[in-house]
Amino acid sequence: MAVACPNPSPLVPHDFIMFHSILIVCVGNICRSPMAEALMREAAPAQVRLASAGIGALVDQPADPMAIELMRARGIDLTGHRARQLTSAMVRQADLVLVMEERHREHVHAMLPVARGKVHLLGKWQQVEIPDPYRKDKQAFVQALQLIEQGVEAWSRRIWGGEGR
Repeated sequence: MAVACPNPSPLVPHDFIMFHSILIVCVGNICRSPMAEALMREAAPAQVRLASAGIGALVDQPADPMAIELMRARGIDLTGHRARQLTSAMVRQADLVLVMEERHREHVHAMLPVARGKVHLLGKWQQVEIPDPYRKDKQAFVQALQLIEQGVEAWSRRIWGGEGR
């Protein structure tokens, strides 16, 4: 399922965009956050900057092969992704930081206490954390991706007011 922005045009007047920069965080930055970043990129107006990083990133590693496979089935190519370590500068520059688990939010708050208020669970609106599928079977990835899709769709509706780009 592709998640799309509510706007008929990929360009939205700058004044109407609440979040100009969104950072998506997980642990290794090779499974959940790259999938979420790619789906959010599909949903976001073109001028919104999106990035992902990991609190314990496998720096410079590509996305997990299962993440690549599942996203390819959705028409999204993750082969160019390389994992990045989360830094306080990344958090500072982001208008919104979306994390997969409560412990990730706590990590970001410990790293940069002034970030409180802009760090939220991707699954906030569904009241779920998104479990890590790393080193698990395909079903764990499918389940994580379904929750990620739901989270991206819910945030897209709230941020951009609808469901289609």
